[in-house]
Amino acid sequence: MIILIASQKGGCGKSTLAINIAVVLAHEGKDVLLVDADKQFSASNWAQERFESCKDKPQINCVQKQDNIATSLKDLATRYQIVIVDAAGRDSKEMRSAMLVADKLIIPSRPAQFDLDTIPRMSEIVDTARDINENLQVYTVLTMSPSNSQSDTQEAVKYLNTFDNFVLCSTIIGDRKIFRDSSSTGLGVTELLAKTPSDKAGQIELLEMVKELSI
Repeated sequence: MIILIASQKGGCGKSTLAINIAVVLAHEGKDVLLVDADKQFSASNWAQERFESCKDKPQINCVQKQDNIATSLKDLATRYQIVIVDAAGRDSKEMRSAMLVADKLIIPSRPAQFDLDTIPRMSEIVDTARDINENLQVYTVLTMSPSNSQSDTQEAVKYLNTFDNFVLCSTIIGDRKIFRDSSSTGLGVTELLAKTPSDKAGQIELLEMVKELSI
């Protein structure tokens, strides 16, 4: 299975979702590969830290791919159960080519106007990809939702539900410190000790989201 995590907007937690989904699936015994298709190489840096510092955890291989990556992804999918692609936060050749072969596309978005403004264009790109990859399953997920602005999140939910070519995950990922902590340690949020109720909530949100995606 090829899972693409992509957005036209940076800073929406794309790499964070990619690495944490990979960790959850690795603990389930699945053979997971991370494909870093973002020239910022956040996923690659995380995977290197994990390899060096987390020897007691399930190891997750990571490779870097650029430009038209469709053929490479199809080949990698014959060798790994799950291939998770972290694409750059923009309209890129990597994102568009990966859509042509992916089984699932996850579009993270913050409940902020600049993020939501990119959704109509993403909808058009998805429709174009489905002309070739008609079985592509597309999900949106609200990420980095602030606890002090629930009205913005509720408005974002209403807006995203107007797009009939996406499935909006009912699980909303909050803006929680545990996600930031995991990114620098080589660990996933489900591997960290939950020190606060917010930490525990973040772990539950991630697991519920993965369950919704039926991976």
